[in-house]
Parts: sequence; C-alpha cells; structure tokens
Amino acid sequence: MSEQNGAQWHDEPTDYGQIGKLPRTEAASAKDTAPPASVIGSLNITAAATDPELLDLPWHIALEDWPSEYLAALPRGISRHIVRFAHLGGSVIAVKETSEHVARHEYHMLRKLARLDVPGVEPVAVITGRATPEGRPLNPVLVTRHLKFSMPYRALFSQMLRKDTLTRLIDAQALLLVRLHLIGFYWGDVSLSNTLFRRDAGAFAAYLVDAETGELYPDLSTGQREYDLEIARVNIAGELMDLLEGGLIEDKVDPVATSELIMDSYRRLWAELTEQESFELGERWRVGARIRRLNELGFDVEEYAIKTTAGGSTIQLQPKVVDAGHHQRRLLRLTGLDAQENQARRLLNDMDSFRADNNPDLDEEISAHAWVSQIFEPIVRSIPRHLAGKLEPAEVVHEVLEHRWYMSQKQDRHIPLAEAVQSYLDTVLQHRRDEAAIMLNPDAELLKILEVEVEESGRYDEVEEYPDADD
Repeated sequence: MSEQNGAQWHDEPTDYGQIGKLPRTEAASAKDTAPPASVIGSLNITAAATDPELLDLPWHIALEDWPSEYLAALPRGISRHIVRFAHLGGSVIAVKETSEHVARHEYHMLRKLARLDVPGVEPVAVITGRATPEGRPLNPVLVTRHLKFSMPYRALFSQMLRKDTLTRLIDAQALLLVRLHLIGFYWGDVSLSNTLFRRDAGAFAAYLVDAETGELYPDLSTGQREYDLEIARVNIAGELMDLLEGGLIEDKVDPVATSELIMDSYRRLWAELTEQESFELGERWRVGARIRRLNELGFDVEEYAIKTTAGGSTIQLQPKVVDAGHHQRRLLRLTGLDAQENQARRLLNDMDSFRADNNPDLDEEISAHAWVSQIFEPIVRSIPRHLAGKLEPAEVVHEVLEHRWYMSQKQDRHIPLAEAVQSYLDTVLQHRRDEAAIMLNPDAELLKILEVEVEESGRYDEVEEYPDADD
C-alpha cells in the first residue's frame, strides 16, 4: 500500500483460483461496519498500477453531478446504475457507482477474464472512501477503460437495421456466450445491453462489459448453461420489442422468434466444439477433418481424447480443450498485427494468395513481411488524417480488399491496389460514420435513438450513459 496526495493505493491481488463469487468481508463487530471519521474523505484506490491522473477527477462530487468538463460526451443508454464516462489522459474511462462488494467482485472477475483471454473491458480501479466536502459519504465506484471502436447495440440502429445484420449481431453474442461457458463463466445477466460490439470483417465481435453477476467455476453444468441461455433469450426479446416499437428494425422482424436464434446458434457451436464423434477405424481421416472444422470456426484444439470401443472397430473422438482465436494467433505470429478473428481470417486469406501469386516457394514468414510492407501498410498510410477515425485499420484493409475484388468483377480486369484504395476512399470511406468518435461526439439523431425512456415496468432503475459498465 502507498499514499499519494491523501489517497491510499492498494494493489489487491486477484485470487485466480477462487470459485464462484468474491467472498464478503465480515465485520468483526457491529461497531466495525462504519469506517472511522478519520478515514472518510481519504480515498482508497484498488488498482494494479498507480495512475496519478485518477486523482484529478472530482471524487468528492456525486457521480450524477460531475461537471461537464470532466466528461466524455457519450450517448445515454439503459443502465441500472449511475454511469459516467470521463477523460483520463489520452483515453476514456467508464465510472460506475455501486456498492463496495459488487465493485470489488466485478473488478476481480474482469481481471480473471482478461487473464483467460476473454473479450471484455479492462478493469482500472475500485475507489472507496469517497465523501463530499461536508463529510457525507458517497458510493464506491468501479472504473473500467472504454473499448475503442466499440459500440453499444443501440448505436448500430441509427438507421433501420436489416434482419440479416441483426442475425449477425446475435451470432456474435452466441459466440461470446460459448467462449464464456467453455472457461466456466456463468454470466447471469446476458443481454445486448451488457455487450459492446466491434465490426469484424462484415460480421461483429462481441465484448462483455458487465460482470457483476458473473461467477467462475472449473466447469458449468448443463443447467447453468441453459439458464444463462434462457436469460439471453428473454432479455434479447425485450430489447428487440423496444427497437420494433421505436421503428428501428424492420416490421417483419419477430422479436420472440429472432431472440430464439441465439439458442440455435449457441447449441450448434457448442455441439461442434464439445460433442463426442464416433466413426469406423478406417475413417481416421475424420480426426483431421474435425480439427479443421474447428479451426475454420476460429478455434484451436489443444487437447482431445481418442479411444476405441471394446471390439476395436470404432473410434470415439472428443475435443477436451478448445481455445478461440485460431486466426488471430496465426496473424499475430506472422505479422505482429492484432485483429479481430474474422478480420484475421480475411487478411490471412489475402496473405496466402499474395504468396501463391508472387513466390509460392518463399518462406511463409518472409512472405508475410512482404505482404505487410506491400499491401497492409500502403493501405493504412493512404488514409487521410480526417478519415482515420472512421474504422480501425484492420477493418479498412479488409474493406479495401473486398472493394478491389468487386471492382475487378464489375470491370473484368485486374485493379491495381492504388486505384482500388482511391476508389474506396472516394466512394465508401468518406461516407461512413466516424466510429472512433461516434460515441464521443454523437449527432442529434443518434442521441435521440439512444436516450430511451425508462420502461414503466421498472425493469431499469435509471436511464444512463450506455450499457452498464463500459461498460
């Protein structure tokens, strides 16, 4: 523990082996339930690293009353907590008021998920001991880092969303839920509102932003998984009903039937990743085929069990340890580029074509370096500064490659890369929304969509700035 400008900094170790929820700290006696007067007003900050800029924020003011000069102008969405987004140095953070135990539980849960390489927001700190200048105690807060280029699902509906795009959104949610269940994480509050989305080569990648109800176990039972899935179905149906009522999705979309798509998508993927497969002894090629199918889905098989039946005529194959990010890891190994899974798949395909067209016998890593210097970097460097915030670089490269292909099909000729890039900049990118800034400088139309009314049923306690916890 260290002290800096009246604040106590703690690097509270995360017990990565702890199962379920974070245990509550019991008070030794009734007298110990309230902090002594000398402690009130002295900030207690739990963080893995000391960040002095945190002390510049107005912790002595209730979060709902923070002055605008500290805030990032993010659009409001549904939340049961008070959440504000603030500038911290060169980044943006989400600050959520809650109880101390819930904040600490979520902080440690997000750290565990990060260690397990699960897509989620980064925990920054838990801050307690807040008080007004008059000595009135204020609620503790959880601080997480805003995920750049991500959007809450409502931001995707600034124009009416087509049914097939909505399906891709739900598929991304199903994939995230499968990844969480594979590592033994029970979410307990699955919804589109508790998820952020990033574009991923024509699809979406989903990120968990609220882990306060989550619990981590060595394995989940079928009952736990199915209950999480049922929560997802009910919550998504309600969210789609809201969007339908607001005219933000096509009238032909059935919210209930569409919400059930997550059940089908989840179960198909779970079965492919985990179910036992039996085949004849002479069909051993099916072992490699099963592994290739999993690779195509974006998963590596790090361990699998193979056994023969008593008669020795049948082989049983069952994946034991599967790990998402197959294409991401290959791209990172070859080029050092960090991209979403579908982006990585698309870039690797172009990289392989580049090698086949130019020098098939060249070492794969050398060819990958050449592809980066001759294809990837020239595209990224060609983006004018005023367009650089439209999309993240890997998504731009993917779209340029797609644009080039469509141009060559339409004109029935080879399209030089420079010509394709200029055409893409002129006809596509400059007309795209600025997704790096869309959440920081939303226009009036988007704000109107995101500033939803509180449901009369009281399902949400308050309408706040975007999904719960950075949330």
